Amino acid sequence: MCYYDNYQFACRDWKWGNFKMHCQKEFRTGETCGMKMIYQTIPLADKCTHCERIEKKKRRREKALSDIARWEREGGKFRASIEKAWEDVRGLEAEITAMVAEKDRRYATIGNTRRAA
Repeated sequence: MCYYDNYQFACRDWKWGNFKMHCQKEFRTGETCGMKMIYQTIPLADKCTHCERIEKKKRRREKALSDIARWEREGGKFRASIEKAWEDVRGLEAEITAMVAEKDRRYATIGNTRRAA
């Protein structure tokens, strides 16, 4: 149960930080026992990389939807562009759904290990 910093992002996600202190179980110099305990939690104003990627994909989807709406207002001369944009929107929605599901799965895994302890 060696102690590490814990960084908590604005989106409530977290990551392990730097090593801070040995526990009483480990006597070898430079070695850790393998169990991580929180020495201190450091709040961060940024969002985690998962949330940043999800937001980036959402912005791309919103841009494509606004392009589609603009092209439809201008008439039917952009039919191929509109079809391509709809394909992009469907692909982005699938990617966003998969990324959100992966993040939810990660939180569910953490919740199960905390309950078991």
